[in-house]
Amino acid sequence: MNKYRSHNCDELRKKNVGSIVSLSGWINKKRDHGNLLFIDLRDNYGITQCIIDKENLNFNDLEKTQLETVIKIDGKVVNRSEETINKDIKTGEIEVSIKNFNILGKCKELPMPIFSDQEYSEEIRLKYRFLDLRRKKIHENIILRSNVISYIRSEMNKLGFLEFQTPILTSSSPEGARDFLVPSRLNPGKFYALPQAPQQFKQLIMVSGFDKYFQIAPCFRDEDARADRSPGEFYQLDLEMSFVEQEDVFKVVETLMINTFKKFSNDKIMFEKFPKISYSDALLKYGTDKPDLRNPLIISDITEIFSRNDVTFEIFNKLVRSGSRVRSIVTKDTKDKPRSFFDNIDKWAKDQGASGLAYFTIEKDKQIFAKGPIGKFFSEEALREIMKKTQAEVGDSVFLACNKQKELERITSLAREKIARDLDIIEQNIFAFCWIVDYPMFEKDEKTKKIGFSHNPFSMPQGDINKINFEKPLDILAYQYDIVCNGIELSSGAIRNHIPELMYKLFSIAGYDKKEVNEKFSGMINALSYGAPPHGGIAPGIDRIVMLLANEKNIREVTMFPMNQNAQDLMMNAPSDINEDQLKELSLSLKIKK
Repeated sequence: MNKYRSHNCDELRKKNVGSIVSLSGWINKKRDHGNLLFIDLRDNYGITQCIIDKENLNFNDLEKTQLETVIKIDGKVVNRSEETINKDIKTGEIEVSIKNFNILGKCKELPMPIFSDQEYSEEIRLKYRFLDLRRKKIHENIILRSNVISYIRSEMNKLGFLEFQTPILTSSSPEGARDFLVPSRLNPGKFYALPQAPQQFKQLIMVSGFDKYFQIAPCFRDEDARADRSPGEFYQLDLEMSFVEQEDVFKVVETLMINTFKKFSNDKIMFEKFPKISYSDALLKYGTDKPDLRNPLIISDITEIFSRNDVTFEIFNKLVRSGSRVRSIVTKDTKDKPRSFFDNIDKWAKDQGASGLAYFTIEKDKQIFAKGPIGKFFSEEALREIMKKTQAEVGDSVFLACNKQKELERITSLAREKIARDLDIIEQNIFAFCWIVDYPMFEKDEKTKKIGFSHNPFSMPQGDINKINFEKPLDILAYQYDIVCNGIELSSGAIRNHIPELMYKLFSIAGYDKKEVNEKFSGMINALSYGAPPHGGIAPGIDRIVMLLANEKNIREVTMFPMNQNAQDLMMNAPSDINEDQLKELSLSLKIKK
């Protein structure tokens, strides 16, 4: 017991009836019944109902006290009457009869109510984030985040990993996003970079002879915001292991994910052994390398059908001859859906920038035929071939899209999600994990035609390194992998390239000469030259893990102090201007176009 409280607001029970207690917290709600005033007192742990009658000298003062004022009350624990018991809270069988109270922290008029579930604008919520965090759901989300991180640390220790901290001020490196730069006062004209990830450092830890490393690492990337990505900064479970192959990393991560998600959620896990899907298959079957496997719809390539003489859908035939491809999505037992169902999907596709989604249903009278706007263009033999390729049956519907491959993947991925939502066939209350593997080492920029790394530049190429055909870089696959859950990418990882000569060769394909590699990755290259073990790792996003566990759609709901869409902290007014003296100290001047 201290001077502020003998118990917290989630602690009192029937066994405490008759006790004199002190409680401190925020006034969550007030209910004035004339001669009686009910106060819901809230702290971090829960709520206790307190009551004061009009005969008490403190009644009027308490009645006038603003919601969210911090008060201390002294009083006696009493039983609630049978009809007033609140089974929704742990303290619902008792209440505290207030003898006296003291104001510990006054509250001004609130810009938003705390007890309400009403939605408010992002601007209000982020400007008054300290109030937003008092709201029950988000308060619980942040506590969940803390508990998840604590549990992960414990599990990583059990798995034999050691936790180390890596530098925050480091050098700039081409890791896929823009760096945040920090000017150096002691080295005028030079800049540190905040780490996009501890990539090089964790590899250096392996070279240093440590076997298993992890860190709950802050990462900084100057990227645009999305629902599942915070602008500016985020946290990841960064881990690295020596003397491992891809499967060894998978085993650790699968164990951790299964244990964590079973610990903090009652939802089922679809696959105890996470399926592995090649990058090329993911793009073909799902249109994306972030597939939501709760969605049963599969995309099929049926381009070859349109070379048949008995398929007379000339619009698609012509596009196919010019290099486009055709992909289909089959929906089961939907032939009796109203015309509006199909037309709405077609209209939706046009709103997404596509030419639409063609469709027909498969039906049977004396023979199999296609019904719908384009049904007449397909012979029975052609339909049977489509059915064989797509596993379609009589009674099913077939949606078709035709375009160049990149755009085709985009629209079919979106269509797969849209159609599944409209049919309400996405399984709920389940986590569907999978691995995406066999990423290409390189990709060609469609605009510049230059070849660059498609993923992590420090990855090991697949196969015998003495037999790799460097003349065909786009055919080289890497030991790179992503873990995905419910359509959300949780992490990327790789088995690392620990051979300097091979690294020089791969970087040269991406346009970096030896001198440039030595300058940009001096610490890494130097270290790898002194006996480096084979190693690999991954870095699942903490924010995204908690977002899934909390069943939230936006990462802001599980982040304590997030920025807005423009990477601004409205509460602390950051980023902010700096004065001339600060600029001079850093040997800097500003030239801003207005």
